[in-house]
Order: sequence, then C-alpha cells, then structure tokens
Amino acid sequence: MNMRETFLATTEEVLGADARVAVVLADISAASLTHAAERHPSRVINVGIREQLLVSVGGGLALAGMRPIVHTFSSFLVERAFEQIKLDLNHQDVGAVLVSYGASYDMPTAGRTHQAPGDVELIGSLPGWTVHVPGNGEEARRLLLESIPGDDRVYLRLSAQENAQAHLGAGFQTLRQGSRGVVLAVGPMLDRVLAATEGRDVTVLYTSTIRPFDAAGLLAAVRTTGTADVVLVEPYLAGTSAHQVAEALADVPHRLRSLGVRRESEVRSYGEIADHDLAHGLDAGSIALSVKEFLGI
Repeated sequence: MNMRETFLATTEEVLGADARVAVVLADISAASLTHAAERHPSRVINVGIREQLLVSVGGGLALAGMRPIVHTFSSFLVERAFEQIKLDLNHQDVGAVLVSYGASYDMPTAGRTHQAPGDVELIGSLPGWTVHVPGNGEEARRLLLESIPGDDRVYLRLSAQENAQAHLGAGFQTLRQGSRGVVLAVGPMLDRVLAATEGRDVTVLYTSTIRPFDAAGLLAAVRTTGTADVVLVEPYLAGTSAHQVAEALADVPHRLRSLGVRRESEVRSYGEIADHDLAHGLDAGSIALSVKEFLGI
C-alpha cells in the first residue's frame, strides 16, 4: 500500500479500537472510509468541501474530549484553513491530528490550487506542534499510531513520493558516516539524497519528524563528523528549518545550504512530479551538484 492507503487503513483500525477517536473529512478520502462510517456513524464526519468548518469541527470535538483526526489535501487543510488552526486549536489550547496528503506538488496536473510548499512553515509559525514528514508508508502508520494518545497538536504530512525502505528510529538517524559535511534528509528526500551522496565523504542524517527539531542530534553529528558544513534537504519551502539549524549550532561556526522548493518564483507549469523535482533542484542529480558545489567534493 502507498502512504495514503496505509493511513486510511490504519485510521479504520484506530476507529474500531479507540472510542475517543473521530475522523473529520471534507469529501477527500470519504469514499475510502465508507465502511468505517457505517460502523461508526457518529465518529466519521464528512462536512463536504468546507475546509474551514473541517478544522473548526475538529476543534469542537477536541473541546468535547475527543481525539480528532482531521484530513484533506495539504493546500486545503493548512493554507485555506490556517485561521481556524490558529484560533480553534492553538488559541483554544486543544489538540488534534491533522493529516494532509499532496505534499508540495504531488498533484501537478491539478494546478497551483493543489500545491502547498508552505504548509510546514505555516504550521511552524504556531507554538506547540509536532510535525511528522514520513518517507514511507510504514513510517506513516507508526507515526499516526503514536499520535493518537494524548491531547497534543500533530501535523502528519503524507506524500505520493516514498523511500524504498522505512527507518523507524527516533530523532536524527545516522545512515552514513563521513568527514566532509553533514547532509540532513527529511522524509521522502532520503533515497535521492543517498543516491546524490553515493561515494562522497559525508554524513547523512535522516528524520521523519522535523518538529520538534533534534538539535542535540545535529550537534552530535557535526562534532562526530568534524565539520560544521550542513546541507539541509527538505520537501517543502527551502530554508523552512534553517533557523532551527542556526539555533542548534549557535555556539559552533557553521555554514548552511538549504535545499527545497524554491522561493524566488513559482513553477507555473503542470507536467509530472519529476518535472517539478527538476525545476526545484530536488532530483538526485541536482542535489548531487549542490552538495559538490557547497562542500567542494
């Protein structure tokens, strides 16, 4: 199963196991949860294409003691309903598990309305959020299950792009050790980062959880590697976590190269996902060139 299918299957499982869980939808994925809605009609709520209401209903359920899973495409969930996230969750100091699909540009043929490269930066502007960016369906399942207990605020960002292998460890995991720099890959960026750095003397870190930021893990990797040159590769707006790197290395002279969805201009073509990867320099070849130019190797 792909990441989205895994999420839906896991959600149906959780609904049967935990009476506190409710799922709020805005048409997207509703057909896939038809059987779950039949079994749990009061806890599978489809508000139709009303994304602001989607989040507000989730906030109301949380105030009533439920654990809401709120789901739609990333552009609709975070960008369109950001005010409701800010007011109905953060300001009310209640929690929910927001689960998006579509990542930055997983649906290029749908145009700019279905693209949300700024979602993690928006969520990161609010206090108290955990942000998961799984790179594999197995990771998505584990992160969803870990997010259900408690009452905190969680954003789980699903993508059509997946790594071949799951990495289920916590924090920044060291997948390759080197001495000329540290390359930090977030979520679905891992496989292409590994390909881009093949044969290069660099440390490769991986994480599927970018908030809270594992400052101690990055600092330890820099000290072990022996250099504070860092390449940050994120599948959303370039530099989204740059300030986190700066804070982690506040007492260490360092250089940082941030790779991600470019900020200087929009890509207004349709094309395929691979075309957008290339346009943003997020294909393996472009990442390899950026690493070579920055680290000189």
